[in-house]
Amino acid sequence: MSFTHALLPSLRAWTQHALHMLLPARCIACGVQVDTPGSVCAHCWKELHFITSNACITCGHPFEAPVPEGTRCGHCISEPPEYTHARAVLRYDDHSRPLVTRFKYGDALHGTRSFARWMAAAGSDILRDADMLIPVPLHRLRLLHRRYNQSAILAHAIGKHTGVAVRPQGLVRHKRTPAQAGLSKSARNENVKHAFRVPASERARLSGKHVVLIDDVMTTGATIRECTRVLLKNGVASVRILTLARTVIES
Repeated sequence: MSFTHALLPSLRAWTQHALHMLLPARCIACGVQVDTPGSVCAHCWKELHFITSNACITCGHPFEAPVPEGTRCGHCISEPPEYTHARAVLRYDDHSRPLVTRFKYGDALHGTRSFARWMAAAGSDILRDADMLIPVPLHRLRLLHRRYNQSAILAHAIGKHTGVAVRPQGLVRHKRTPAQAGLSKSARNENVKHAFRVPASERARLSGKHVVLIDDVMTTGATIRECTRVLLKNGVASVRILTLARTVIES
């Protein structure tokens, strides 16, 4: 080993220490100073509601009371979704919303590695034999305005953490639609109808593959359902869903 290579770990550690002194780490949810970059402060951690294994085996919606492992919720029994499984880390509520909003709109990307670890753990069963990760895409004009696609950033971080291939070009959003926030469930469904497509150059590569679709939040599921429909129509063998957070309907 050369003298230069031997010095590299020390130089990296010194650089990280210097940056930490100049730019103290901040909580990825509320912004207060914390000890470790990309972490959540003790107060925010206690407020976050993580979704445990006590959830629907299909859609991942948590049950309020303990149920046997492998139980499906009533909705998935009566109206089975086209995706095979969905998993999420957090309940999307007043406590997790600031964390997601800072990441999605506030350039707070320093939490990406933590999110990737959380998502990989929450989705370990659906990632185990996955062929590829595909992020929910943004329309090119919205991407230009926002500067980054948070779902693609999550997908690449999860891929790096798990070794699963990432195919961001596997699905494109060719129709520019209004933001989903504030729309009713039926309006959301109509809003994303025919908004996505699989490029012709990607169809052979996706054919017969088991895909995990990555997004930041699942609310009504309109976007997820439309993406799933399009992927299956273009020969994908199965679609699973993995999100950082999801809306939970209280019983």
